[in-house]
Amino acid sequence: MAEGVQNGLVQAAQVVRETAVRQAPNGVNYAAFGENNLDEKDLERMVQAVPVVIARALGRKTYYFVPLALSEGRGSEATMIAPAYTAELGDLAICHRNVGLDDAEGVFISTRLLGDRFALAFEFFINVGHAFVDAAGVPESFNQLIWAQAVADVRGETSQDAWESRNLAIASNGRSEKIDGKPVIDEKAKTSFLESAFSDAVAIYQLSLSVDFDYSELREREYPLLAPQALAERLRQVAKLFPPNPGYDFSIRYRRRA
Repeated sequence: MAEGVQNGLVQAAQVVRETAVRQAPNGVNYAAFGENNLDEKDLERMVQAVPVVIARALGRKTYYFVPLALSEGRGSEATMIAPAYTAELGDLAICHRNVGLDDAEGVFISTRLLGDRFALAFEFFINVGHAFVDAAGVPESFNQLIWAQAVADVRGETSQDAWESRNLAIASNGRSEKIDGKPVIDEKAKTSFLESAFSDAVAIYQLSLSVDFDYSELREREYPLLAPQALAERLRQVAKLFPPNPGYDFSIRYRRRA
């Protein structure tokens, strides 16, 4: 990294030492650092949207909301933090960086790369969803639901990872194969699909608790979005497994065509 760009950056370890960590009522540890453009009440409400059952699996993690997080240089594992946004540093930063902290882990989220409350919340909840799956796995009831959808060839998926792994799980070289009328399953790809789809559903569910949004806002160019009815089935399953905390409500509203 050029010397001019390095000026003003601080090491992630320094941020950890100098920033007070708070614990939300649900048990999630978090901290805010620098000119992050976050309203304290909005941040508190977003963090508290994580259901208690999910939060219990995140005890080793602390989420740091910082202006920008970036690597020290090409090929470097060291994480540097910008106390304020500049266009030059913004070009080098990434959405989040994970940093080992003795027997715990810090997740540094670049708030100034994420243009609005919706984008910031989704980035946070995606991280929470993946962390929960790593710690607790995928419930069997959800496995059965989403695999039945995949075998039924329900349209679309909820992320690039889920879309690609689902296709790999039930196809070879882009063409479905069958033995005795049943599809040949790639078990490794199937596991990846189940984990990706579940972490996606957990993230979207938490997002719905934190902000009101239209499902179409999640649309990507690289893959078709999961059919709304199939997503609703997944989210209802997640809501049943992880009820909202007090003060939060879960609901699905369908918009009728004009």
